Amino acid sequence: MDGQENEQHANRGEDAPATGPAPRPALRRGGADRTGRRALRATGWTLAVLVVALVGVVIGVLAGGRVSTDIGPFQADLTVAPALGGGTTVDIPPLGALLLDSHDGPTHLTVELGALDQSRTEALLDDPASINRASQSAVDDVREGVLRLGLRTLASTVLVTLLLALLLFRDTRRAAWAGGLALVITATSLGTAATTIRPESIEEPRYEGLLVNAPAIVGDARRIANDYTRYAEQLQRIVGNVSQLYTTVSSLPVYEPAPGTTRVLHVSDMHLNPTGWQLIRTVVEQFGIDVVIDTGDITDWGSEPEASYVGSIGLLRKPYVYIRGNHDSGRTAAAVARQPNAIVLSNTTTTVAGLTIAGIGDPRFTPDKNTSPAGSGLTQQTADQLIGVGDQLAATVRSSPRLVNIALVHDPASAGPLSGACPLVLAGHTHSRQVSKLPEVPGKGPTQLMVQGSTGGAGLRGLEGEKPTPLSMTVLYFDKDKLLQAYDDITVGGTGQAQVNLERHVVEDPKAGAPVPVTPTPTR
Repeated sequence: MDGQENEQHANRGEDAPATGPAPRPALRRGGADRTGRRALRATGWTLAVLVVALVGVVIGVLAGGRVSTDIGPFQADLTVAPALGGGTTVDIPPLGALLLDSHDGPTHLTVELGALDQSRTEALLDDPASINRASQSAVDDVREGVLRLGLRTLASTVLVTLLLALLLFRDTRRAAWAGGLALVITATSLGTAATTIRPESIEEPRYEGLLVNAPAIVGDARRIANDYTRYAEQLQRIVGNVSQLYTTVSSLPVYEPAPGTTRVLHVSDMHLNPTGWQLIRTVVEQFGIDVVIDTGDITDWGSEPEASYVGSIGLLRKPYVYIRGNHDSGRTAAAVARQPNAIVLSNTTTTVAGLTIAGIGDPRFTPDKNTSPAGSGLTQQTADQLIGVGDQLAATVRSSPRLVNIALVHDPASAGPLSGACPLVLAGHTHSRQVSKLPEVPGKGPTQLMVQGSTGGAGLRGLEGEKPTPLSMTVLYFDKDKLLQAYDDITVGGTGQAQVNLERHVVEDPKAGAPVPVTPTPTR
């Protein structure tokens, strides 16, 4: 019966009535849910593959990112590790380490010079020409070692990632994706390092280690490499010096000073700390200092009993140019002047080691138990005094029959009037190291201001805080024309004079001064 009715409806061109149940919307929603779950599952697997790849890269780099190679007479270990900042560390036991800003992240290279081959070392010492050959081949040794390190790191990260992915996923396709991602991540990281290499970074290394070893590792300012050829020369000296250290166990050789180079040690704010003298003597001897410049506050109270503290000046056996700080009295200045090698400047000039230096003492005398700069106060009257002595010294500099190379003031607030009068102004007082350029005077040359920290760690009271105030000083290198060409910032922090941080800064254009921002003269 139903079939006849349907046939009749069909003959009349009508739709046949539905005989089965209508589709339920719930079934359509179920299909959409399955599609969403599949998309979510795919996203989860993708993230899981990415996480496994990243973990595999880290483990692979840490496990396999190391090779051993010969560099000159050394057996060296080259290691690569994940790092955001990039850079290279050259460990030279027992001398210390050089930190170079050699490339950008995310990889850090460590070169550790290990044991010496005795036969090759003896050959270097017996035949000076072999040192030249060793230094030339050492650059190729490093390049070859880095290349092998990169290939080994790639292989290690891919292999570790594949094994890790197979273990977790048990799926060859996903393991292959993870391995491919690991290859891309590692290759991109190493490629970033390779394309951002800065060979000139060896010009401005940061040294960490024993202070007495710093000159032998960092080298003379005039002999630092700025290309691969000069790098080979520098490496030659390192190889030669370290070879002699290991084989003779004698005092470290210090580089011969370049012709015409004058080395000046800038110290300030000793504040009666006897440790400061030990540090100064070490630097004077190891760096071959020609002149020591002290920008004041050698004492705390300027009293007569404190005058005996300055007796260590004579032991340095080098010219010692001094100006009075606000904690130093007239008696202090007179005690310094009695030292056989001391020169006290009071709005006067002197010429020593070819450098013409002008200096003036602080106009204040504010002895106080608090040796911090804030202890001396800075009222409007005091500010006028400080600017006034700057004006006096500027007039002295401009009237000098000889071109003044360096001007000395205690408080950097006095430096402003000296802009354009001379190329370099040294100061102290703030207990904080700072390098800046004074605002230029139209028609005059640039003037650089270098403020020293406290060479005495702000005195013995510097130990009272949670962290001891670091002892700081700077070695300034002047070329034959008496222009600043480089400087080493030396910092010893809380551990005595053994451990030191030394940062080398090279002045690319000595006539223009160091490339630092123009900042207002400090006024505190």
